[in-house]
Amino acid sequence: QVQLVESGGGLVQPGGSLRLSCAASRMIFSLNAMGWYRQAPGKQRELVATITVGDTTNYADSVKGRFTISRDNAKNTVYLEMNSLKPEDTAVYYCWATNVYRLHYWGQGTQVTVSS
Repeated sequence: QVQLVESGGGLVQPGGSLRLSCAASRMIFSLNAMGWYRQAPGKQRELVATITVGDTTNYADSVKGRFTISRDNAKNTVYLEMNSLKPEDTAVYYCWATNVYRLHYWGQGTQVTVSS
């Protein structure tokens, strides 16, 4: 199956920026959409952003105007540019992908901590 590998997490001050990346290291099936979810302690996992093969994007209301999702098809990589970060953005961010066979894949997660 496809393996998703995230990177780019870390500690950042409020108002700062981070760029997450997620690469599909093993392409077994054709992916048609990728995105990001996040989960904060004690909370359910929530959708952050998605991007389809047609470059249609979708964002959670909480991140609209601050986060930008993009992809590089040649590298089978999806990115999440996070700007104006808030403490509420602190969470483990998980890369997600789905293929044309409607299978879903998850990365292991990368920690994003927004704190002074």
